[in-house]
Amino acid sequence: MKAKIVNFRRGRHTQKTNQMVLYIEGVETKEAAQKLVGKTVVFKTPAGKEIKGKVSNAHGNKGAVRVLFEKGMPGQAIGSDAEIQ
Repeated sequence: MKAKIVNFRRGRHTQKTNQMVLYIEGVETKEAAQKLVGKTVVFKTPAGKEIKGKVSNAHGNKGAVRVLFEKGMPGQAIGSDAEIQ
């Protein structure tokens, strides 16, 4: 499945650089997002490296998910695509 990286998971004063919020094509509800918990997410950098992560939970009521990546993500990742396996 295709997903779009929306933003870092963040608070008012901090941002978690290894946690991202993603929108997934075809997922519109919180219940549908909950079914994806535990799936693997792969983000490919422009240099060709793969950064892997895991869906940790739903985020909000409109089908977004939180993903915990292995390491910090670059800011250029925002707005780009990722693959859910």
